Amino acid sequence: MQIWVDADACPKAIKETIYRAAERVKATTTFVSNKRLRIPVSDYIKTIQVPLGFNVADEKIVELIVAGDLVISDDIPFAAEAIDKGGYVLNFRGQFYTEENIRERLSIRDFMDGLRSTGVETGGPASFRPKDRQAFADQLDRFLVKRSK
Repeated sequence: MQIWVDADACPKAIKETIYRAAERVKATTTFVSNKRLRIPVSDYIKTIQVPLGFNVADEKIVELIVAGDLVISDDIPFAAEAIDKGGYVLNFRGQFYTEENIRERLSIRDFMDGLRSTGVETGGPASFRPKDRQAFADQLDRFLVKRSK
């Protein structure tokens, strides 16, 4: 199992949590972004820099993942593609996107996009809080412990 991180929008606190987890469980972890990333020196952590462009990092990850890999991203359409390839997807707030919930999430996302396109102000996501970081760390740890058995 490898870990793939959609790194362009990934909060710094989540990246730091992933660095520690990758070292602890010795999991190959790849951060994919369209900008240069500074990562710790590690045998397990690497980066792939892709050209600028809409969804280029997502497309690269979808190209490279195999069934059983873990993808970390908040991008719902991308999550659906990763799930279709047999991946597990954990968002930055510690929630898994699954075959059971991804279609509903896509529908809600599309509905909200439709509202925004008509001028309705829907607000954005809640600000990222320490409890979100903890929820992410807890879910990641549970997942990695279960997968290492």
